[in-house]
Order: sequence, then C-alpha cells, then structure tokens
Amino acid sequence: MELATVAAAVASAAARPHGPFSSPRAVSASVSWTSLSLAYTSRCLSSTSSRRRLRWLPVTSAAVELREATAGGGDSLRVTKTPQPGSSVKFSVEVPTSIIHECYQSTLQEYAKRVKVPGFRPGKTIPENVLINYVGPQHVQDATIEAILKHTLPQALSSVEERALEDSVRILTQFDDMRNSFSLDNVFRYDVAVDVAPEVRWLSEDKYRNLKVVVEIDEAVDAEKAAEKELQRRHKALGLLRIVADRGLQIGDLVVLDIFAESINNDGSRGEKISSAESTGFHLDTEENSNLVPGFLGSLIGIRAGETRSFPIQFPESFERESLRGVRAQFTVVCKELFYRELPVMDDSLAVKLLPGCTTIDEVRERILKRCKEVEKTAIEQATDNAILDQLGKLVEVDVPRALFQEQGQQLYGAKLLQLQAERKLDKDQLASLSTKRSVQAYLEDEKENITRIIKQMLAVGDIFKSENLQYSTDQLVKEVENSIAEFKQYNQDYDEDNIRQQVQDVLEAAKVLEWLKENCSVEYIRR
Repeated sequence: MELATVAAAVASAAARPHGPFSSPRAVSASVSWTSLSLAYTSRCLSSTSSRRRLRWLPVTSAAVELREATAGGGDSLRVTKTPQPGSSVKFSVEVPTSIIHECYQSTLQEYAKRVKVPGFRPGKTIPENVLINYVGPQHVQDATIEAILKHTLPQALSSVEERALEDSVRILTQFDDMRNSFSLDNVFRYDVAVDVAPEVRWLSEDKYRNLKVVVEIDEAVDAEKAAEKELQRRHKALGLLRIVADRGLQIGDLVVLDIFAESINNDGSRGEKISSAESTGFHLDTEENSNLVPGFLGSLIGIRAGETRSFPIQFPESFERESLRGVRAQFTVVCKELFYRELPVMDDSLAVKLLPGCTTIDEVRERILKRCKEVEKTAIEQATDNAILDQLGKLVEVDVPRALFQEQGQQLYGAKLLQLQAERKLDKDQLASLSTKRSVQAYLEDEKENITRIIKQMLAVGDIFKSENLQYSTDQLVKEVENSIAEFKQYNQDYDEDNIRQQVQDVLEAAKVLEWLKENCSVEYIRR
C-alpha cells in the first residue's frame, strides 16, 4: 500500500485536536481502521483513517480513598449491570449512607476553605448550620450530589474498565430527580450507561480465511485505451477551431448550447422547470459525451447554428443525481455556435508539442503508455483493497455503539469539509454554516448506512490485525510521522503530534492487514 499521502489522510483529526471533528487520545486500544477509497482515472484518490479510542475514565484520588474506606467491611456500592442495545451497558447504582455522609462532609470542608463567612476568621471552625445558611442549603445539596457522582462513578463502572469507550458515559437519571430523592439518611440511587468496545461476530466458520473476492475494473483503467485517448486529447488540443457554416452537427464537432428542461407529467402536459438540467453557453465536445443523458447527443445530430430543437428524454434509474432518476423531461436546445477542428498531421515534427522532450511519435506513445500503466496499477490496487474491505464488512455482525458511530461520522464529515475547503469551494461563512451541530447531525442521519458499513469494516480489520499478530516496523512509523508533520508545517497548519502518530499507526495497521489478505485470499478480476 502506498503511504505517501498519510499526511493528507490524518489531516482531519490531527489538525484540530480540540475541534468538533477531532479524535480523543487513547491509553489502550484494540480497534484500528483505514478507509481506502476506490480511485479510477475519472475519480479522485483519497484516503482517510480513524480509530475509536478505548480509554477508561481516570480514577480520582478521592474515589481511591472511598474504595479504601469501604474495603474494610463497611457499606459499599451496590451495582446492577444490564446489557443494552448498541453495545451499551446500563448500571443501576445504590450509594450507601456512609458514602453519602462522607461526601457531604467533604463538601462542607471545601466550602469552609473557599468562602468567607462574616464574623469568622480564616482557619476558624464554622458551625455547620451557619455555613449551610450562608452558602444556601440547595447549593450544598447539589454540590454533595456532584461529589457522590464524581467519587462513585469509577467504582460503579469498574467492571467494564478495559472495554469502555472514551467520552461515552451518560448519566441517565435527571439531576432534578436526584435532588427530589436526596436524603442524608436514605440510599442514593442513579442510573448510568456507557458504550463498550463491540464484539466482532464473524458469520463464517472460516472467518476471513479462504476469502474469495471479485474485483471489477472500470474500462477507463485499461492502460492501452487510456493511452490512446490521452494521445488523441493532446492532438486535439493542438488543433484550430473553424466555424461550421454549411452543415449540421456531427460527431467530432464542438458545439455551444443553451439548454432548457421541463418535467413531463403523467398526462403528457408540461410540468416544472428542471433547473439542475439547464445550462446557458454549455460547451459540448461530441467526442467527450460519457456524462450525457442517454439519447441527448443523438437528438442533436444535424442541428445547425441558430436552430432550436425540442425533444423528450427519460433519465435512467441509475442516473447519478438521485432527484432526476426516472424523470421524464422535455428538453429545448438552442444551438448558439458550431465548430469543427482542423488538426495538424500526426508526424514526428509534432512530437515535442505533444509531449515536451520527445522527438518521435513512437516515443510519445511509449511515454504516455508508461504513465497510464502506472495509473492502471495504482487503480487496480485501490480497487482490490476496496473490494476486500467491502467483503469483510459483509462477513461480520457488529452492534455498533452510539459513541463510535458519532465519532466516525463526525470524522467523515470533517474530512468532507476539509476537502471542499481545500478545493476552494467554501468560503468562511459557508464553512461556518456547515459546521453547526444541526448540519453534522443531518449528515449523520443521511449517511447512517454508509457510516455503519465503514465501522464494520474497520472493526473487522482491527480484529484481523490482532488475531494474526501482524506488525510494522518502528522505523516506518517514525518516518511517516515525520513526513506528516513536515507537511503540516509546510502549510502552516496546527497539528497534534500524538494524534498524528495514532492516525499513522491506523494506516500502517490497515496496510498490513490488506497485504496479508491479498496473500491469503483468492482474487478474481473482471472488466466492466
């Protein structure tokens, strides 16, 4: 796997260590992931990585003292554990009065240190009733409840210490309910939930072994065809455009069009305008028509400059824009200008113009073909990686935790915004509007299926890395971290070195897993 783009892959998490799309650090982890995007010549290459950190909540010194105080046979916490959907565990906690009183006394001591009660010098003991009246009974009660939660949570959740996902603890009992039920003389109860590392359940007895993968290779990846197409493109770029005056449009021409479209109702009447299908001054190269709606170009053949044509077309069900799939439309097209190309003779004198440094056409063909073969090799490797990951996702069942879903979705959304920003498609105001909590949540809902699929793949990859005891070299890790940091510095971007290191580890782990799988599974390639 090519790792030269690691810095770009980790930018989302490392550049914003405290932002809405950042990843928390981890003390321990058993899950790794890299998302490797399929890239053909007509698509952009991309690689993102993310890892859900597994870390236990820090146990405070006060909590340790409480454990020691209750370990000698006195009252202790009573905890009831109940598994919940989404790899979550609910804990019903009962706090004995001994701990309640201890937290109450520690709360009063803290207030006595911090507040200045009129008539009492610093260090002098303040009667309990005076201190409570000065601070306010409700404030003392609320602070005591908070102290109880702070001191008892680590012990209550200790049974899932090695599996708890960071930042996933949720106190289920409302604070007002705690207030209403609080008493120094009665047991204090509350419910809390935490997400835990999900179990990866393989659907096959062989798990990931004896894996059979079918990789579909797009026709555009064919090096021979791509090289010939590139040569033609370069040749056409050297041609001169001439106005067509005595005939209509034919294949090979370039035409400038104004395009208008309306939907066709079931009764045949005209409907609303289809703005997304309209264009003014649209330049159409008739030899580059792969993105046109089927039937559109054929309906234009023979059209002359200044002529207007109207014709119906139905968008295919597989059309890229979902809102237009299956839509029947009436197109009205105005031919504004019509040109043909006058091409120079393809001989050795043209070689240097086609490709600087070349002296013959054969040399041009050879060098273009070499480049296309390199692109073909990379695209096939990317296609293979993605086919394997897709297959892995289908072989496992995972009860995805909410915390893991939220983090993965936020990272994908953050990476999307970064890409749009890098392509200068977003200004600061647009970026701010798309970074709101509402926008992120809308993305999570729309992409729920895709995010869940990625998480399943990531957990499968992590399970394989651990099961097969795969390793990568320390030198490789150090080198890639240095390269990533250098790129951040080059563009004057903030970064967190720990996050970069963690993200690079994810990429290296996934690369090792994919390498192992390609050596130990059956791969069939088919052209489409």
